[in-house]
Amino acid sequence: MRISPPALSVLDLALVAAGSTTADALSATTELAIAADRLGYRRFWVAEHHNMPTVASTTPSVLMAHLAAHTQHIRVGSGGVMLPNHSPLAVAEAFALLEALHPGRIDLGIGRAPGSDRSTAAILRRGAIQPIDGFPSDLLEVMALLGDIRITDGLYTQVRATPMATSSPTIALLGSSDYSARLSARLGLPFAFAHHFDTGGTEDALRIYRRDYTPSERHPEPHVIVTVSALAAETSERAEWLSAPTRLRRFALRTGRHITLLSPEDANRHPDLGVALSMPSSHIAGDPQQVASGLAQVTERFGADELMIASSAFDVADRSRIWSSSPWEDGDHGTYLRQRRHSCSDPPGLGPSLGSGDTCRVDGRCRID
Repeated sequence: MRISPPALSVLDLALVAAGSTTADALSATTELAIAADRLGYRRFWVAEHHNMPTVASTTPSVLMAHLAAHTQHIRVGSGGVMLPNHSPLAVAEAFALLEALHPGRIDLGIGRAPGSDRSTAAILRRGAIQPIDGFPSDLLEVMALLGDIRITDGLYTQVRATPMATSSPTIALLGSSDYSARLSARLGLPFAFAHHFDTGGTEDALRIYRRDYTPSERHPEPHVIVTVSALAAETSERAEWLSAPTRLRRFALRTGRHITLLSPEDANRHPDLGVALSMPSSHIAGDPQQVASGLAQVTERFGADELMIASSAFDVADRSRIWSSSPWEDGDHGTYLRQRRHSCSDPPGLGPSLGSGDTCRVDGRCRID
């Protein structure tokens, strides 16, 4: 389906491993963002989760400010802000401020899930669980407050998110079903599908998104981001061994439990590991060539414009290996993926953003989408 390799980006949850602290997790995330920036990845997104023992990323905008200040070129974003947890004005103010501090580098990825259990969501929302029907209107309010006005009346007529904006963050929708695919298509927004959730439906959602896409002024063509869970190591055997903590954590989440991110030693001795490994998974683990091959297959299967790689491992050095240059340097698959780190004639480390509208053709020239 694709005529050129995808851009490469990063999704991180600031995972708190067994025996570590919140500060340790945030330091590791900062280290990963710096590495991704140095290697020329397009964007680095952080999640919003609440009351989870293994996730330190509770407030994306705060963490984004820190990461943007410690990097130079990479776009920094939310993957995502769970809009039902917040007022549209509060979200718009936070991201207008981030955009003013780091113009041209901020993404606002928006989701509609709670990012937590129901009782925690109720606390966040002061007991008011809003119906799903309210999500599109809140989204339109945020867009209008940030300068993308699609409504004739709303909060933007009464208040401003910032006194005098000169640029706006790029807004994208996140989802793991066809709901956000349809809404993204209707509004002409980029769409990031959570393929790493392993809930299925990726092909159907992306088919609907492309089929129904309505061009917008900021995004004349659809833009598909597919998230992928991947982990590279020196050998496929070591990669599988290092992946055991992640496989156990996902098994626990699917069965309604929360467990810490164990060390590989403890995970590979865990009594539930056999069952966890038997569950279907899109997780890609292997040596550098195998991982590059797996990512290329995902790209071609779904026609992704961009791959957003989520890599979780107990040790930050094992996580950072997937961002390092080594997995992409050798062989045809390395060339296939590596060439999209830097697009067209952009300076090193600075690929074209969703907001810029630049994409790369097979002849190496840029076009305006």
